[in-house]
Amino acid sequence: MRSAAATASISSVSPALLVVLALAPGFLANPLPGAPPPPPELVRELEAAWRARPAGAAPRTRHRNPDGTPKYSNRLLLSPSPYLQQHAHNPVNWYPWGDEAFETARRLGRPVLLSVGYSTCHWCHVMEEESFEDEEIARLLNERYVAIKVDREERPDVDALYMTAVLALTGGGGWPMTVWLTPDRQPFYGGTYFPARDGERGIRMGFLTVLSKVNEVYRNEPGQVAASAESLTAHLRQSLAAPTPGDGLPGEIVLQRAAEQCAERFDADNGGTLGAPKFPSTMPVRFLLRRSARGDAHALEMATRTLAGMAAGGIHDQVGGGFHRYATDARWRVPHFEKMLYDNALLALAYLEAYQATGDADFARVARDILRWLERDMTAPEGAFFSATDADSPAPDGRREEGWFFTWTPAEIDAALEPASSRLVKAFYAVTPEGNFEGRNVLHTPRPLAAVAAEQGLSEAQARILLDAARERLYAARAKRPPPLRDEKILVAWNGLAISALARASQIWSSAVPAALDEDPRAEAAPSSPSPSGSPPPGQAYATAAARAADFILTRMQTGGRLRRSFAAGQARHDAYLEDYAFFIAGLLDLYEATGEPRWLGEAIRLDAVLARHYERESGGFHRTAGDQEALLARETPADDGAEPSGNSVQALNLLRLAELTGDDAYRRRGERAQQAFGGLLARDPLALAEMLLAVDFRTGRPRQILLVAPSSLAELEPFLRILGTRFVPNRVLAQTAGGPPLARAATHVPMLTGKIARGGKPTAYVCEKQVCALPTSDPAVFAKQLGEGR
Repeated sequence: MRSAAATASISSVSPALLVVLALAPGFLANPLPGAPPPPPELVRELEAAWRARPAGAAPRTRHRNPDGTPKYSNRLLLSPSPYLQQHAHNPVNWYPWGDEAFETARRLGRPVLLSVGYSTCHWCHVMEEESFEDEEIARLLNERYVAIKVDREERPDVDALYMTAVLALTGGGGWPMTVWLTPDRQPFYGGTYFPARDGERGIRMGFLTVLSKVNEVYRNEPGQVAASAESLTAHLRQSLAAPTPGDGLPGEIVLQRAAEQCAERFDADNGGTLGAPKFPSTMPVRFLLRRSARGDAHALEMATRTLAGMAAGGIHDQVGGGFHRYATDARWRVPHFEKMLYDNALLALAYLEAYQATGDADFARVARDILRWLERDMTAPEGAFFSATDADSPAPDGRREEGWFFTWTPAEIDAALEPASSRLVKAFYAVTPEGNFEGRNVLHTPRPLAAVAAEQGLSEAQARILLDAARERLYAARAKRPPPLRDEKILVAWNGLAISALARASQIWSSAVPAALDEDPRAEAAPSSPSPSGSPPPGQAYATAAARAADFILTRMQTGGRLRRSFAAGQARHDAYLEDYAFFIAGLLDLYEATGEPRWLGEAIRLDAVLARHYERESGGFHRTAGDQEALLARETPADDGAEPSGNSVQALNLLRLAELTGDDAYRRRGERAQQAFGGLLARDPLALAEMLLAVDFRTGRPRQILLVAPSSLAELEPFLRILGTRFVPNRVLAQTAGGPPLARAATHVPMLTGKIARGGKPTAYVCEKQVCALPTSDPAVFAKQLGEGR
């Protein structure tokens, strides 16, 4: 859904691009409607922040002085958060989350209006334009409330706490999230998006009326407000506490029940779950691939049908690579156009594993397209990865339009391509004059390429070559359009997922492109050929990109050995949360396996020790926050795998992997306790913790230790790595090293390497289980056979 009126006025300019301007006389001369004049020290801070802003375009607001400076400014101008910066020139007297806001509310005897969102959220933009840029609504807020704005991506603890309250109040949730609090931070009323006025968008009561009525209740019925706040707070503390542990370790019956639940919900025609909207995370593909490795053919069908349906749909950016956040329809065709780093990292992992499980090169191509988008559009200069891109972008008439950047008309395609390529593109991507999205076309591929090629008098190989060249030309043409806003903050958790995807890809494209991809004209090198122009093999390039991101986090996003959650505008901020540690540890483990560099494993071990501050010793799970982080109304033990996995699920698997690599049984015991902590929930609703099912599968699937030792160089291991990269062996760990001093260093963390040698001066593989190894081999064929034994 979208509204032209709602998207008409706000500039698309990124705060990071705002111009350095000398302060004009009108700057800060206009008081916020209904708010007292800001104290002089705040004025000085705001003036300094304005002067320090980087070069770019005008401020993001429709309220401007004749000289182009903003008519209004508030405390959010002092925050590096891209989302808070978007609201820095609203007429609302916004505060960031913190003691100052709540102390002000207590001193003035006012309720707090908490608004939570994120910078690429379409409906957050709509509510900003309709309500927070409206001077009448701003005046009411400023006179009767203390208004707080929170970036949910920087403060997932605040978001999760109050989203739980909104879900209890309304039965649904989403962003923007709007919650009314007491000065003691207790919620007493809430919702999500509110249209500005009564009757708009078919809603009887608009935001302006709701603000008035809630304030009346707060002033006139304090007992009712207090009772509601106490009841909701008690609910929060119960809902966010550690779940009831199971009677024993979850096992095969939980995995079987999860597979049955997937089958009950499966959309056999389109893939994914039945109905709409369709999110990629609702069908746990990676779990199903593991079931298929145990012989479940229907699990493989569900996984591959889902991945093929998404890849063919408009949720997949057919020109630029990567996936949009979700599809609004059941056939994956019309997306909500945000692109999130976490979605794409997780999908890259799923497509890579599907390629390993099936040998289908189409899955590998999709994974490579995702990683190309990551490299081309989302990489920060220092190597880490930005967070997201917006759904909205400026259209030719100047209005912000959802999806305009990504959609096409036949005339636009004709203008960008030669006639033969244009005909093929329009046929293959189902482009029509009437379009499928507000008169424009979301590209999708409803028919196989072979059928379309035959209609065009082409072979499939010829058509693929033409399409690949056409996609590049369309990408170049699209790049001339005003782009969607990009959120350039760097989050440790999401970067951890991206590091995992790149590291896993580097193992598949180890030193040359697998033979299964020879027919792909985008393959950088064939198995028997060197990389073109002396460039590194694709696997090495992926590993290098992963290492750069990991190094950025370790060097720029740590304080006193502890991680910081977010990096924006040159500042690392906020203590990291459970998911930051868990996802990054997983990325470091994947990077260690991909490169054999002991540093990455050593950092994973060190950060696991830091994560002990989050440990819930009674249950065995992990809190989102450490014991010395800000204490909210309730301390959450995350127990849900949604669009992002929970930190508990990822860390449960991390601990099992560390146990297999180090031989330290303490890791295994903690990993098992983490699973048992959620055993009751897994027994009742296993898909609520779909990512934790990977840990259950690992524990029950006879995990193996694969040790590869080269005589002098890791490059000598390439024959073994190629086999391993193209086999789906999910329940294993890998340690690769050269002999001599490198092996001695590696053995400090992986004791099983002690005494392992490159036998006869040849690269040698050791395939082990429960620390007991099969006969070592220097024959890749024997190694392949050993991998095929067991589960």
